[in-house]
Amino acid sequence: MTTQEFLGEKEFTIHNQTVSESCPSNIALIKYWGKYDNQIPANPSISFTLNHCKTNTDMEFIADELFSVKTFLAGNEEEKFGDKIEKYFRNIEQYLPWILQGKYIIRTENTFPHSSGIASSASGFGAIAKCLMSLDESFSGKLSEEESLRKASFLARLGSGSACRSLYNGLVVWGESQVRGSSDLFAVPYPKDEIHEIFRNFNDWVLLIHEGQKSVSSTVGHGLMNTNPYADRRFQEARENFGPMKEILAAGDMEKFIRLVEHEALTLHAMMMMSDPAFILMKTGTLDVINKVWDFRKETGLSLFFTLDAGANVHLLFPNDGSEETVKSFIGAELLQHTQNNGVVKDVMRF
Repeated sequence: MTTQEFLGEKEFTIHNQTVSESCPSNIALIKYWGKYDNQIPANPSISFTLNHCKTNTDMEFIADELFSVKTFLAGNEEEKFGDKIEKYFRNIEQYLPWILQGKYIIRTENTFPHSSGIASSASGFGAIAKCLMSLDESFSGKLSEEESLRKASFLARLGSGSACRSLYNGLVVWGESQVRGSSDLFAVPYPKDEIHEIFRNFNDWVLLIHEGQKSVSSTVGHGLMNTNPYADRRFQEARENFGPMKEILAAGDMEKFIRLVEHEALTLHAMMMMSDPAFILMKTGTLDVINKVWDFRKETGLSLFFTLDAGANVHLLFPNDGSEETVKSFIGAELLQHTQNNGVVKDVMRF
């Protein structure tokens, strides 16, 4: 499917309307880090979509000759975010030709804490894209569920790259890869019939090692890949990792899955350490948790492992395979002490 197929060519009739949508966040297993113009990923990625960590958004559209956007986060007006959404709406007018013909009041709230290592831009732009598709279908006519989700994913990508993956449940792929139907323009669900049942019911507990702002934004981090001397090799490695990942997911090979997921997480941080300027996003607590997880796994043989976003907080992943109570007890006794305020966000991935 090409960009041309997403252009808004239908006739439309606008009217005042309020829509409400919800969208979860996601955590990448094979990481997307580096992009080209128009939010095209430098390498394909695959993620788990979470169940509980969501953004809930109400969007009020008032038909008017003057275009404007007001945004409220948890009841507080956020002018900078409103400016960002105005710019985003102008950029996607060619796909939704009615979009600048009114005023917007957008009220949004996350079910998870700010600066928690959970991608609020992914869930936030995912929810906004779903609201826009609800309005578009009201003004221009219904699409099939598949067409609507795909266009929402396409629109979400133009706001935040990783947001395009949040439109689908379970394992999701974005970027041209060995996965059938995959595209740089939108995300697609990973074929469920190619996923072993052991990977369909996972916990993701996020340890809040550092609850403040990151030292570098994701936008800046992606930009630093443009001059990183190891960038091309990294992009190639990510593409190559899809081959083993497909085999691992089909076979249910947990040991190889853990090794690949942790390698991807550490590679993301290695890229930041080798950029110019360099950034070390981990904290002492991050390293303490990683070392304790490795020791625990070596001693018990249980499947507790980690992934990292572009920050200090640690996503602890472990399956619901009968051993989860032992894992949870270990987290409480040994790992929570390394968080800033005994902070942990508990989520799951099920499909």
